[in-house]
Amino acid sequence: MLSQTLSVLIRCAYICIDALCVFLSILLACWLRKTTLPVGLPQFFLDTAQPFHLVFVGWLVTVLFFNGLHRLYQTRREVVESHEVWLVIRSVFFAAVTMLAFVYSMKIVGFPRSIFLLITLFTTVFFCCWRILKRGFVEFLAANGYNNFNVLIIGAGKVGLTLAEEIRRHPGFGLKIVGFLDDGKTSRDLGGPHEILGKLSDLREICQRNFVTKLFITIHPDGRVFQTMLETAKELRVAVRVVPQAFDKATGEIFKYNIGFIPVLEYCNVGHNRKQYGKRCFDILVSLVSLIVLSPAFFVLAIMIKYDSPGPVLYFSRRYGLGGRVFRMYKFRSMVSDADKKLDELKGKNEVDGPIFKIRQDPRVTRFGRFLRKYSIDELPQLVNVLLGDMSLVGPRPLPLGQVHKEDLKQLKRLEVRPGITGLWQVRGRSDLPFHRLIKWDSWYVNNWSFLLDINILLETVPVVVKGKGAY
Repeated sequence: MLSQTLSVLIRCAYICIDALCVFLSILLACWLRKTTLPVGLPQFFLDTAQPFHLVFVGWLVTVLFFNGLHRLYQTRREVVESHEVWLVIRSVFFAAVTMLAFVYSMKIVGFPRSIFLLITLFTTVFFCCWRILKRGFVEFLAANGYNNFNVLIIGAGKVGLTLAEEIRRHPGFGLKIVGFLDDGKTSRDLGGPHEILGKLSDLREICQRNFVTKLFITIHPDGRVFQTMLETAKELRVAVRVVPQAFDKATGEIFKYNIGFIPVLEYCNVGHNRKQYGKRCFDILVSLVSLIVLSPAFFVLAIMIKYDSPGPVLYFSRRYGLGGRVFRMYKFRSMVSDADKKLDELKGKNEVDGPIFKIRQDPRVTRFGRFLRKYSIDELPQLVNVLLGDMSLVGPRPLPLGQVHKEDLKQLKRLEVRPGITGLWQVRGRSDLPFHRLIKWDSWYVNNWSFLLDINILLETVPVVVKGKGAY
């Protein structure tokens, strides 16, 4: 009862903050365009005689209604931040369309379009900003143990262990793994921090003993066992979440819909090519703006590179791109000018598995080059590759020609999309990641690409680069 009351209070607080954001948006828009619409501070809401009173009040009611419709008055910690921002943009867009229809149907004449556009823009910005701050605060509380949920994972196979690793990497989700249930493995088989607490038949006892509130099913037992698990979870009031079968092999997005009363999951690739056009437009816009903004920094970096060691400022490397097309990838030079000639002398000291060559204390790296590599500054010239269409902002990292084995179909899977400046393996560990995990993450990205996934990877790249972990 207390938790329900608290939930209602939090929802009311969210609505009040949104109402304040709308009020500030209208106030700021009217202040910026006070010569167009001279309206006093409380006048646009309180004075019913004011000609545009209905527009302002209508905007408040409409945008709050659509926010509620998009479930923006709750915080689902497992949902990525970019998804909530996208829901805000959708909500404000639909509210704006509704208000335009309202103004037209009510024949409200003379309302300045510039005011309406500014209100829409400010409302979107305020909504997004306070929700980003809110999510950061909620994740901070969850990471420090507030309102955590005890989680039991059914199945200790690859999917179950990967899920446990993802939960560990995101403490802000507030999920605490109590252990696994598996009929064919023991705790010794895991070799990690978690244990096998029992078999599937022990579900009731384990849930009660460990106060489990969420159950993740990562395997697919026969129908009778699965039904028994669902009935047990329902009786104990444990939320059940099922990982879709073969999710890592699916292409495109997974949609849920109903045929009659039968729920269906659709592994869909419809609209993939159309979305790729949007991805390309986004790449062009961001790379062009970034190159303009960073051009003074590029000039300073060029001077520092030349001052640190003799040789060219840029390093060119031939890489495989989309469909196996070879292109020249640009980087700021971080090694001595004859580094490629010295490679054969160092191959025996390789510290990573697979065809990639990397060592932590590479003698070919210059003093300034270590700084460039630690914070991935040497990769910035690849914005030119993005602008030219050789690369994308997000995608599998392009490997040198000698490090791609054409007989390995898993490696060739990476060439189905444009390579990227950053990607999943950059935010999952960079050079510390084994080569087989690199291939696995890149294949998963190719199969499950979406625009929101790209945005999320870009957002995760920033703290990873700032920390400089796993780069050498």
